[in-house]
Amino acid sequence: MARRRWRDGRGVLRIPGEPRTVEVPLEIAASYRARTRGLLGRTCFDGALLLSPAGSIHTFGMRIPIDVAYLDRHLTVRAVRTMRPGRLGLPRLRSRHVLEAEAGAMAGWGLRAGVRVEMAAAE
Repeated sequence: MARRRWRDGRGVLRIPGEPRTVEVPLEIAASYRARTRGLLGRTCFDGALLLSPAGSIHTFGMRIPIDVAYLDRHLTVRAVRTMRPGRLGLPRLRSRHVLEAEAGAMAGWGLRAGVRVEMAAAE
């Protein structure tokens, strides 16, 4: 299986579920600069942010609580956590990517441990 290299930009996050697949706007942060900036300084965010590669995050400098999903190399969710501002997330074993969204959003999308998501970069 070839390794996927993401580029900064926009895309779509697809979360399979019943009765339908949920599609969420996605912002991709693959460069060091974009990953470092992340959601810092934002007061709201519509959609999700993919940090790749990333195994852990922090919320120092954040203004809002966020949901965090740790994904493995096959894009399967390893864990989902809600983090308040000013916290340090522990590294997750075998996580390669991190998804961030406003607190409560991931539960509404049906995103939980064990779900395999799909991502497509905008053309």
